[in-house]
Amino acid sequence: MIIEELGLCRGTVRVDIAVVNGVLKGYEIKSDQDTLLRLSSQAATYNRIFDTMTVVVAERHLCAAERLIPFWWAIQVARLADSSAPLEIESIRGESSNPSVDPGSLIQLLWRDEVLELLGKIEPLKALKSKPRRILWETLATAVPLPELKAMVCACLRTRPRWRVDELRKQDGETSQPCATSSGSLYRHVLPRSHRYTDRPN
Repeated sequence: MIIEELGLCRGTVRVDIAVVNGVLKGYEIKSDQDTLLRLSSQAATYNRIFDTMTVVVAERHLCAAERLIPFWWAIQVARLADSSAPLEIESIRGESSNPSVDPGSLIQLLWRDEVLELLGKIEPLKALKSKPRRILWETLATAVPLPELKAMVCACLRTRPRWRVDELRKQDGETSQPCATSSGSLYRHVLPRSHRYTDRPN
């Protein structure tokens, strides 16, 4: 499953493309018109969630990008010789596995009802159903080993019956931040960047 503009950490950051299979793969794209001013802060979030990351940059960004990203990120350079030529993408560095996925950040990709369903398979839910998402996330993240948690999150993302855009609203006493949604097809394409994406309500 491919998701564009996937919201991370309560929607505070959005990755350009996420690929959900047996692992979570992230892609960040920096064109000639972009700067790298936010790449360090974006990378700090991506490093907490994705199993692998690839940055795709215009050639002028290559040297700076190499300094800003961790060793395990893949690097690709996009080149366009002229307007009539096809875009060429060259692999500069291959990907490695992320050595430091954070369970607490990873679990925030799940909706409340998904977390409750997973928790119901582990322990009785009666005392948890009224708890805020933060408590549910923490409970699941500490109850399940990281490899199993990764598999759970990927399975939930792949099998969601639908993704949707909702208006900005209060959740657990806090205002939701923008995050991506997706359509119901196998290739789940999200609306363009000009649209506002918000967390699904509780």
